[in-house]
Amino acid sequence: MARYFVTGATGFLGGELVKQLIGRGHTVVALVRSVEKAALLKALGVELHVGDITERETLRKPMTDAEGVFHAAAWYKIGAKNDDEFAEYVNVQGTRNVLEIARELRVPRIVYTSTVGVFGDTGGKLVDETYYAHGPFLTVYDRTKWKAHYDVAVPMMRSGLPLIVVMPGAIYGPGDTSALHTTLAQLLRGRLFVTPKAVTFCWGYIEDTARGLRQAMEAGVLGETYLLTGPTHTFQEAFALAARLAGKRPPPIHPPPTLMRAAGALAGLLERWDLRLSYSAEALRLMAGTTWIGSPKKAQEALGFSVRPLEEGLRHTIEHELRQLGMA
Repeated sequence: MARYFVTGATGFLGGELVKQLIGRGHTVVALVRSVEKAALLKALGVELHVGDITERETLRKPMTDAEGVFHAAAWYKIGAKNDDEFAEYVNVQGTRNVLEIARELRVPRIVYTSTVGVFGDTGGKLVDETYYAHGPFLTVYDRTKWKAHYDVAVPMMRSGLPLIVVMPGAIYGPGDTSALHTTLAQLLRGRLFVTPKAVTFCWGYIEDTARGLRQAMEAGVLGETYLLTGPTHTFQEAFALAARLAGKRPPPIHPPPTLMRAAGALAGLLERWDLRLSYSAEALRLMAGTTWIGSPKKAQEALGFSVRPLEEGLRHTIEHELRQLGMA
């Protein structure tokens, strides 16, 4: 069994990864900002160290003697105002700190979690790992993750760092706290009226995506990148399916990309005046026909990666959400 160092262990993806590693008998060392807020990790037997990826030297002691590093920590918010500098500090400088300390300590295997979002809008094309685009960036998240991927991780990998890069798509499942979770909760409460046309994601169930990180550590080739993406569905299709599974009314309104772009432009102007809006300009831009999609073929063939169908994953997720909402 191996000793693994994990960043982002208190997050959605990192937390599931830790459960799987512990379940397989590995020793897990996690960097946390607060031991008190990591009670679940402590109960699992995780070795906790207080620190932050933006504070370089707090990484050294917990990473010492690690046989592998999973860097899954990231800043992720859609529509957050005035957070550009902080997002870059976490996603870019934080990634540089983790990888540089791992290099100094000669950690033999490192898995860095990037995102299919660094490709930006793929224009309806199901792309592979060779695809490259430099914007336009729709969100602060994809811009800062692009910089972490191409300005930090890839150059260090090419210089000999024993690094593997994985790129999940949209991750969903029990325990999610993102905008996808919020939207699903609105649907279950009967309060979701709009799902835009053409917006398309690759939907990866949380357990499957975390397993993909493990498979990359165990079987991935150093210096390679793997798309850990799930089945491709439009936002409209996904929430119509969720409505059917939950016995709820599907959203009746489906604005086209042109209307969403116009709404995003207007919201951008209003945000300059500090007006409070139901949807941010950033969220509206993202919903204007964006396709964040990539093929998992390479990971399937090289790692044995697989993802369950959206219907199966949504059924588990809806059951969990209904219990959380007291509607089960």
